[in-house]
Amino acid sequence: MRVYLIGFMGCGKTTFGKKLARKMNVDFIDLDKQIEAHEGKSVSEVFAEKGEAYFRELESSLLQQTISLNHAVISCGGGTPCFHDNMHWMREHGITVYLKVTPEFLFSRLHTRREKRPLIAKLNDEELQAYITTKLEEREVHYQQAQQVIDPVHAKPGFVADLLNARKGN
Repeated sequence: MRVYLIGFMGCGKTTFGKKLARKMNVDFIDLDKQIEAHEGKSVSEVFAEKGEAYFRELESSLLQQTISLNHAVISCGGGTPCFHDNMHWMREHGITVYLKVTPEFLFSRLHTRREKRPLIAKLNDEELQAYITTKLEEREVHYQQAQQVIDPVHAKPGFVADLLNARKGN
């Protein structure tokens, strides 16, 4: 079983995903780390040097390579479900889980860590709040297609693992 974690940047996909993978006794894969390993550069550098279009093509290609993983939790970038029909592909080849949090929660997590995130690195606090609100509204149509929607702040990874394992049995 492949579990694809989706949600806005800063929602906790990596942290929650590692805990979930441990509870499910499967591998954890961070798609952004796969991109960095493939390119030998940070996501920020790939964005800056080759642009978003190149990044999204590479992201989609590496996402599709996860088909070789039989049992894994895969943390996707915030934009992954929004490009190249990736959301449909993930739903066809695994279980998609949207980690849904509020814009306020996202701002609290992102405002001190924006330098590592190419899409928000140069935004001031007011611009960051507006960006989060606008982008979240745009992406919600994709995120809501997930087979499971959870609140990672309150849901325990063990509960989610049990839920997903029960789904697998159906």
